[in-house]
Amino acid sequence: MHSAEQGHAHSAKQEWASGLTVFGAVMLMLVGVLDIFRGIMAIAEDDVFVTTPNYVFQFDLTGWGWVHLFLGIAAVLVGVGLFSASLWARIAGVVIAGFVIIANFLSLPYYPVWSVVMIAISGFVIWALCVTKKEDLA
Repeated sequence: MHSAEQGHAHSAKQEWASGLTVFGAVMLMLVGVLDIFRGIMAIAEDDVFVTTPNYVFQFDLTGWGWVHLFLGIAAVLVGVGLFSASLWARIAGVVIAGFVIIANFLSLPYYPVWSVVMIAISGFVIWALCVTKKEDLA
């Protein structure tokens, strides 16, 4: 393979890797903003949420609101950090997206369809941040 072809292949790999990181950043920020709104709705005890009396993980709706609010703020902050393509931000993004998945799983009975949507989006964030290697970004 000629050096020009290698350079082009390396450049395409870098573009793919940085594109996935930007995708992960934007989606994580979107998850964060939506989680902030969900947290505010739960803290205000909005009528959007369903109450299920026999759920194993029963928590106060206001408590869930604070959890989602803090996770949302963290997701937005880490999403902004991901635009620098730093390793710490990718690791933090995977961790925050994992916590968002867990929180949405545990709050499934309160807002079932939206919880499934948030779990799926967070899964895509984890995929986008894990699929690229560090050297692809350099």
